[in-house]
Amino acid sequence: MAVTVKECLELQLLEVEMLLSMFPKRGEFSLDEDAVPSIQRYLRNAEGALPPQLEYRITLDVGEAKAKVELQVLLPHMYPQVAPQLFARSDALHRQQQLQLNTRLASHINSLDSGDVCVCEAVQWVKDNSLPFLENSKTSSECVSKEVRVKEMLHRMWIYSHHIYRQELRKKIFDCAKKLNLTGFCLTGKPGVICVEGLRENCEEFWHDIRYPNWKHISCKHVENMETEGSIDNLRLFHGFEDLQFQAHGDYGLRNDYHMDLGQFLEFLKQHQSGHIFQILFGVEGKLPDN
Repeated sequence: MAVTVKECLELQLLEVEMLLSMFPKRGEFSLDEDAVPSIQRYLRNAEGALPPQLEYRITLDVGEAKAKVELQVLLPHMYPQVAPQLFARSDALHRQQQLQLNTRLASHINSLDSGDVCVCEAVQWVKDNSLPFLENSKTSSECVSKEVRVKEMLHRMWIYSHHIYRQELRKKIFDCAKKLNLTGFCLTGKPGVICVEGLRENCEEFWHDIRYPNWKHISCKHVENMETEGSIDNLRLFHGFEDLQFQAHGDYGLRNDYHMDLGQFLEFLKQHQSGHIFQILFGVEGKLPDN
């Protein structure tokens, strides 16, 4: 019998309860305060809209030196039937070492039986396997690259927000994208949509930086990964980070409560080989008006 989204979300909440008991100290387990209540509301009324994907961070002490390794977790609605999105990061690791660590973590998770919750297993694996990378963190990136050749991966995240208005928030988004060499766009207004593409660790850092400490009405709707032996620049759909400004409808008063023209947005997506994303973001198939 097919497993339902509701059953998957129930398992996700049970796993969160177990993780909270494992990491009770302040700062060890970070979870948006509305994440669990939003899932509980859906479970009480499964006919409503799906809640945002469950996302949290677990900070681990590794080795005698208690080096900090953070495991970032993003759970698709059908997890554990599908694999979780996991990313381990540490200030003590060079970029190449971090990429190697996450490649091995992904390989281990993919080797497990599907249908079983596996974040606890991932936590234990990171604790058991991070130390060699941390001990070699002083090795020059040149030497590491000679020892291990890793294919580059383009990571593309499609992020949805109820709205994006504030000037200081927009500045933070653009500054962060520029700092991390990410391309894509930011559509301001209601709804707000952000796309970033680049190295996976940079996209994950961008997602972490713009979300925290207190952006509640935002979710990562879709992630795309493409591997290449050449430069990831050849796989980018966008040449820079654009500020999308489309014709808007509504009140231009103090509230700035206006809706963007989604028809123009759909045309923009299709021009960038991304028309299929419209349905993922908004839950309806995008159709352009007849000429």
